[in-house]
Amino acid sequence: MHPVTANTSTVAAEDIASLRHFNRYFTRRIGALDDHYLGQDRPLGEARLLFEIGEDGASLRDLRVRLGLDAGYLSRMVKALDAEGLVRVSVHPGDSRLRIAELTPAGRVEVTEQNLRADALAEGLLKALTPGQREQLTGALGSAQRLLRLAAIRVEVVDGGHPDARACLDAYAVDIDERFPEGYDPATLVQPGEVSGKSGALLVAYEEKRPVACGALTRFGEGGRIGEIRHVWVHPDARRLGLARRLLGELERQAEERGYDVVRLDTHASLTEAQSLYRACGYREIPRYNDDVYGAYFFEKRLGAERPWGP
Repeated sequence: MHPVTANTSTVAAEDIASLRHFNRYFTRRIGALDDHYLGQDRPLGEARLLFEIGEDGASLRDLRVRLGLDAGYLSRMVKALDAEGLVRVSVHPGDSRLRIAELTPAGRVEVTEQNLRADALAEGLLKALTPGQREQLTGALGSAQRLLRLAAIRVEVVDGGHPDARACLDAYAVDIDERFPEGYDPATLVQPGEVSGKSGALLVAYEEKRPVACGALTRFGEGGRIGEIRHVWVHPDARRLGLARRLLGELERQAEERGYDVVRLDTHASLTEAQSLYRACGYREIPRYNDDVYGAYFFEKRLGAERPWGP
């Protein structure tokens, strides 16, 4: 797999400083720097780990991925909580390779108290604001989370036969089969050889090591300078982040690297959001150029012009 750079423009120093300033302010304001987070006898890291284990428990592998923690650091925290009688660790009954962390009764009591104190802290911060200001803050926090999620997603060029690639394409086929009145035949999905080497590429987007989106670039016609974009798909959990637009831009970049002057694509009549996206990204509608039975709208874009990268 080969990483893809989303945007080669330099990040302004003031933007970097602004994000760092906010991080410093927020972590201090919520008490993240205190060894006794929320007035309890433990730092934020251990408190967050108890919260993530939750009522249902969790495997150490899932916790490590979910929290982005080093395996050794996670193990030390789990052992400390185990020693305090707040967590117990056992082997998964169906998979001896997995260790499962669960809250003890004492751990459940502490998490309940932690939630009460965290709610009180949040309420105390919000109480000084008017209803309109609270609405403004809630919207700003939602936008910040969406953009930070998008920034953390990495896009990679993968082999067309890679398991993650095929899993995304299979999910794409299931998704549109449910949306198309006539259904969808997965036999029409791109084959590995179509998206490899100089002629094409298959991109997969990863969020915390989980594949959440894909897109394919193939060569259109023999010996021409036209590429075709196909199978742009985003997992429902990762939609409304701006990821489809980012994938589209990455596919255009891949086309330019392969010497294509133009990219084309088509879409189904029921995919109105896709039609809006393509038009917003500079694609113009053209007459039918292929025999795709699912195509109702056909688009083309000449490459080389500046592209809108934002969400």
